[in-house]
Amino acid sequence: MRKKFNRTLPVNELLGDRWEKARSLAFGEGSSIYDSALVFGDVRVGRNTWVGPYVILDGSGGLEIGDNCSISASVHIYSHDTVAWAVSGGAEPYVYSAVRIGNNCYIGPHVVIARGVELGDGCTVGANSFVNRSFGPNTKIAGNPAREL
Repeated sequence: MRKKFNRTLPVNELLGDRWEKARSLAFGEGSSIYDSALVFGDVRVGRNTWVGPYVILDGSGGLEIGDNCSISASVHIYSHDTVAWAVSGGAEPYVYSAVRIGNNCYIGPHVVIARGVELGDGCTVGANSFVNRSFGPNTKIAGNPAREL
């Protein structure tokens, strides 16, 4: 690996095949997902999408990611939250809302996307952003909370 690609990786990444893992999850043709990424629930990913290391894809409320997307390292995408449950001492239920990320989107490293968010085609999300509302196509966003640049 070091000679061929000038990189070193943890053993699990060397033994696994990112494209095979994506196929086993029924992701679109040409997509890949690192072994260290966690996938829960109903997650649908289109063609030629790259899912980086240490990503969390929570599809418990439904998650759809389009074609030709780049989901950078340590991105967390949640389709549920436990806020009401926690602050009510368990009396209230978890809340679920689907997340949709359009085609040709770039999600920078360490981004957190909250339940119910929709990002239109061609969106760019800057590193370390917290996305808690939806944005239309071709929008560049960043910040905590994220806003249009």
